[in-house]
Amino acid sequence: MSQYSGKICFYEGRCFTGRCLEVYGDCDNFQDRGFMNRVNSIRVESGAWICYDHPDFKGQQYILERGEYPEFQRWNSHNDHMGSCRPIRMHGEQYRMELFEGCNYTGQCMELCDDCPFLQSRGFNTNCVNSVRVFGDGAWVMYEEPNFRGRMYIVERGNYCGHNEWQAQNPHIQSIRRIVNYF
Repeated sequence: MSQYSGKICFYEGRCFTGRCLEVYGDCDNFQDRGFMNRVNSIRVESGAWICYDHPDFKGQQYILERGEYPEFQRWNSHNDHMGSCRPIRMHGEQYRMELFEGCNYTGQCMELCDDCPFLQSRGFNTNCVNSVRVFGDGAWVMYEEPNFRGRMYIVERGNYCGHNEWQAQNPHIQSIRRIVNYF
């Protein structure tokens, strides 16, 4: 198993009942594998995953780490729609990122190396993050609300010069945490 793979099982019914789709890597469209887009429970056996409510890695993002999710509310969804998924690209255990108030790495800058439940408590003067640089090995989840709540967006190693590059509808980010991968 490579460092980018894992195993996740999607079930049509609640509490791991009904038809099951096992995935070991990128899956851009559940229907292409004969599985409808209705998912009511998920078991993550290894790895950390980004799941999307539409095919082709589009739409609302959900981060799922090792464990059991017997109903869709457990992964903070409002419905049972799921269309694609992929493992999170984990490279190791070094975490570092820079947040910028403005697009193209302008304005106030803040560096993070650990989880932050409320950016303003660390001196970031706004709730707008318009660009991000992710260094090191780890991936991060950015949340629209404090205390790791609200819409979530996953960023991995790389440069993101605008919030649309992490598929956000707006630049509002108020808390950020590291994704710790458990194989």
